[in-house]
Amino acid sequence: MSTDLCRLALAVLQPGFEGTTAPDWLRRALGDGLGGAVLFARNLPSDTLVPQLRAENPDVIVAVDEEGGVVTRLEAHTGSSFPGNRALGVVDDVDLTERVAHQIGRLLAAADVTLDYAPSVDVNANPENPVIGVRSFGPTPDLVARHSAAYVRGLQAAGVAACAKHFPGHGDTITDSHLALPTVHADVDTLRARDLPPFRAAIAAGVRAVMCGHLLVPALDPDQPATLSRTVLTGLLRGELGFDGLLVTDAIEMKAVAARHSLGEIAVRALAAGVDAVCIGITDERGLHELRDAVVAAVRSGALPEERLAEAAGRVQSLAEWYGKQSRPAAAFEPGVGLEAARAALTTSGTATLVSAPVVVEVNTRLNQAVDSTAPTGLTAALDARLPGTTRVAMAPESGLPELDRNRPLVLVVHDSARHAWVRERIAQAVQARPDVIVVDTGIAAPAPAATFVSTHGISRASAEAAAEWLTTTREASG
Repeated sequence: MSTDLCRLALAVLQPGFEGTTAPDWLRRALGDGLGGAVLFARNLPSDTLVPQLRAENPDVIVAVDEEGGVVTRLEAHTGSSFPGNRALGVVDDVDLTERVAHQIGRLLAAADVTLDYAPSVDVNANPENPVIGVRSFGPTPDLVARHSAAYVRGLQAAGVAACAKHFPGHGDTITDSHLALPTVHADVDTLRARDLPPFRAAIAAGVRAVMCGHLLVPALDPDQPATLSRTVLTGLLRGELGFDGLLVTDAIEMKAVAARHSLGEIAVRALAAGVDAVCIGITDERGLHELRDAVVAAVRSGALPEERLAEAAGRVQSLAEWYGKQSRPAAAFEPGVGLEAARAALTTSGTATLVSAPVVVEVNTRLNQAVDSTAPTGLTAALDARLPGTTRVAMAPESGLPELDRNRPLVLVVHDSARHAWVRERIAQAVQARPDVIVVDTGIAAPAPAATFVSTHGISRASAEAAAEWLTTTREASG
């Protein structure tokens, strides 16, 4: 029983790790039955890593956060080839969303990835939300629901499992769950009308996985975060919504839950609540063994029924079997669909055209910890490809506008001006100092006083290329 129980415990764990090759401890664990592994930018790109994992366990669930837009792993060093959800919601063409998701799926399929922790189906109902924002398709449930379903269809048609997140909805929060426990204060009727429809739509579209969020929702469970709540996960998601696929946690080292319990206790409580796979963003051999041993001890003490653990391991295996049956052509299908979507998403005003190399001042809004990238917005590089000699100046949030060559065009790049009063102040200062400044907002934008304004509705290489193309194309004044 001991060996079988250890294998069951390992089967439900999805650890992250350091390095672009599989460490020896991870290989040993895979041979002993470890069910999954999650990849981050620190692990990629690597042509040998996934084959190393599958050599030890052909059925391993290889998972990755590849949302497109600002949250990308495979393209973290260059910026994503695809705009994110907010841009797709602005376009509001479900066929285009499905095509983008399908192309993302083909990119992942070529890398032999089983599970994409995407899409985010949260309704971004609170404009002050620090962690969802442009990762959401938008602020209304109908819009988010139809694009969530389209994204699931497109991704899974490429043979990669989709994962709707963050159940029961992270959109109406003002706290980043990486840092503390967010609370959703809405009543049950609001939750049902606003936050649950996108999950219902994703489930109806056949989504293979759902990720629960580290959220306290008092209207559903006043005592436990959703990750640890049987009422939320088994009662609502399994019972009422009828979801029978893989239920995975957000990373359990996030402070929303890790500040309350040890990682082993979180894993046990989550499994007891109805979770099937426990994601650990980063660990080592000792940490993995501690998690395994905590699960085994809980079964032996009766705190976690062995039948519940076996059910969870069975759902992990079911997803692996589904993946093994998929047809995944490696050739690119629509290599230009990302740029097409980014162009369609641009919101623009004004007629200024760049004909000489500008100075690009990027106001470095601090992005949330889900963004696994140090790459800037990419607009400087995109403009430099068209106007050689373009230069970039990084501007810290606490800094004022630097002294610049007044003989060169000025482009001010900001993020989420609708959310940050200080960003709006920087824009106003720039317009006062340089009335000819061109303002580009890469997030959720407020109306800008600039004569020429561009909103990309997200950060991606595709969005930067679309903006650079528009800014360097001659236009005639209207009227």
